[in-house]
Amino acid sequence: MEWDRQRGTEGTAPAEAPQRGNRWTLPIYIAGIVLFAGLAIAVISGFLDHRYFGGAPVERHLFLALIANAVLVFFCWLRHRAAAIEMHGRSAAEERARMLASRDPLTGFLNRRSLSEAGAALLRAATRRDQAVALMIVDLDHFKMVNDMHGHEAGDAVLRAAAHAIADVMPSAALTARFGGDAFACAFVFDARDPSTVDHVASRVIAALSQPIEVDDRRIHLTSSIGVARSDFDGAGIDTLLRSADIAMYCAKKSGRGGVTWFNRAMEHALIDRNDIENGLRQAIPAGQIVPYFEPQIDLATGRLCGFEVLARWVHPTQGIIPPDRFIPVAEDSGLIAELSLAIMRQAFAAARDWDPTLSLSVNISPYQLRDAWLAQKIIKATVEGGFAANRLEIEVTESALFDNLALAQSIVGSLKNQGVRLALDDFGTGYSSLAHLRALPFDRIKIDKSFVLSMLDNADSAAIVNAIIGLGANLNLPVTAEGVETDTIAERLAALGCAKAQGWNYGKPLSIADTRRMLAARGLLHAGTTEPDLPDLTTRRQVG
Repeated sequence: MEWDRQRGTEGTAPAEAPQRGNRWTLPIYIAGIVLFAGLAIAVISGFLDHRYFGGAPVERHLFLALIANAVLVFFCWLRHRAAAIEMHGRSAAEERARMLASRDPLTGFLNRRSLSEAGAALLRAATRRDQAVALMIVDLDHFKMVNDMHGHEAGDAVLRAAAHAIADVMPSAALTARFGGDAFACAFVFDARDPSTVDHVASRVIAALSQPIEVDDRRIHLTSSIGVARSDFDGAGIDTLLRSADIAMYCAKKSGRGGVTWFNRAMEHALIDRNDIENGLRQAIPAGQIVPYFEPQIDLATGRLCGFEVLARWVHPTQGIIPPDRFIPVAEDSGLIAELSLAIMRQAFAAARDWDPTLSLSVNISPYQLRDAWLAQKIIKATVEGGFAANRLEIEVTESALFDNLALAQSIVGSLKNQGVRLALDDFGTGYSSLAHLRALPFDRIKIDKSFVLSMLDNADSAAIVNAIIGLGANLNLPVTAEGVETDTIAERLAALGCAKAQGWNYGKPLSIADTRRMLAARGLLHAGTTEPDLPDLTTRRQVG
């Protein structure tokens, strides 16, 4: 603030000097004209008196004074004119500076500071008229791809076109602002008893921004997500409304993008909970609080334990065990999933190094991790450091993980396969291009999503899907693992269909490192003469699903 004040003071000093000069130039200019007129009258009357009436000649000093005065008047006129031009230019520059300070230079919309000031006035006016203000945050979906694919000039053109489209459908007295990037804010007054008018405006914005934008003979297609807050429910101040609308916009994106979401208090509580989880994860991962649990996998033909799927559990120091559905999505959104996954793998590999070598480990890889070109090297390094044979490891990927960059996924998978790691396609049947991906990558196994397995006895469609997947696996020479097996009846049906392996609560809930070791020791599946690895078991004895 101090710097701004100093900057403002320094900025006004040069403007005052021309004003002071101009103040003195004008009186001198006027006085010079009056003096010139007096001298001119004296010279002319003297000349006429001498010429026609025989009077004395005009004195020379009067002529010199008249000429000098004429030069002075001309100089003052030039100086006054220059000062006037300078002041006009300075005023125009100051006006442009004020515009730049209050407007987004790319779109001409208000900036955040100006929206706060104008929005406060709009709120006061709405309150006086017993009306409400709706504030929308409009965010272009996947706008970064436009800059990445077409360049920033094309991105700027898209932003200008989007701003024009938004302005066209807004009410005439609406405030429109751009907050940098691809986020816009719009505020307008509406009748609090009829919020459908706000929905109508939001729908028009969605429709306008879904139209293709022509940029350099290219047609760029975008969608937008909108969050809406209202002054009578969600906050009396413009800054509070902006925060509420921003939270609603975030929820609109999480709900699938391309839609409109009104703010409610539950969203704020969910956001606070999410931020608490993210902050907690940043401390929990390096502290070793995220630990592996092991879900048994059974060979259906023999009933033999053949391996485990590695699952993550958060052993919180005060909240106990936090299930993965609470923290895994946050880890993926915040970019922590890679660090978390490798931490789990290191612990699991170290724990399993003295298990019977016939026991395998299955580990899930998130879509975010498959963007890392060094993923294969990191996984192999973790197996070496943990003393775990790579040929005992099975990496599970979902179809969604392959959509972003299939070529990179093929490279990562190829490096892993070269080291003996096996590959499974997880949640088969829930995607859109399973057969194409089965041909594109060298899978060793298919895993049936548990939603089909759980309902196969009661739902004919689910039973048909399970049967078809097992048949497909047999034809492609790919063994099939079924998830979510919770009863002997389901297990027997799967075995009769030719399913190779199964996992689920029918064979026990996921176990901690210590409980898994006790189970393996009881079955004679630990190497004789080995000692228990020096691993801190932060888990409780409680089994968690």
